[in-house]
Amino acid sequence: MALGIAAGAALFAGCTPLQVVTHSVSTAEARVPQGHYELDPHHWSIVFDVDHLKYSRFTMRFDRASAALDWNAGGLDASTVTASIDAASVDTNVPILDKLVKGADMFDVERNPQIRFASTHFERTGEAAGKLTGDLTIRGTTRPVTLDVTFNGFAPDPLTKEDKLGFSAEGRFSRAQFGLTTWYPAVGDDVHVRIQAEFVKPKAGS
Repeated sequence: MALGIAAGAALFAGCTPLQVVTHSVSTAEARVPQGHYELDPHHWSIVFDVDHLKYSRFTMRFDRASAALDWNAGGLDASTVTASIDAASVDTNVPILDKLVKGADMFDVERNPQIRFASTHFERTGEAAGKLTGDLTIRGTTRPVTLDVTFNGFAPDPLTKEDKLGFSAEGRFSRAQFGLTTWYPAVGDDVHVRIQAEFVKPKAGS
């Protein structure tokens, strides 16, 4: 029995497509190489949730986005980020609702295809955290919003060897400020945003 288990384990290990890797990341901002970073297309998520009839927070995600981070001397305090979300990529997990949210009563994606964010100010609240304020544009209307940002750390990716930074962020905004009043009060006004993002430095010539 023991021999059979050992043989099975060896066979399974031989079929594993990737070796298990371990590494550590550093939140020491001075260690991060300065320069331009772009959103890792495979490691990010942007989620909105809103109150639904007081029963729960209804969640929607976006499936396509891009972002750029310019990391400068001074770390979080001196760096800037811009992001663009494909509004038509909204995914509520309900096809009929997806169509309604993309329509003229909500995002109006035909005339406003992008949701944009551009940072304007950072206020530090901790060793690797702070409040990031920026201009959010939805449906052609721009308003300031503030996100609570945590710098999760930096290290070369153990698989790709690319310089990589990771962040978590969350915040809230009033959808009415962007002209998105449809379905209120059945659908709440307060939008909760949750973001996970990894940024990589493009290789020379890419």
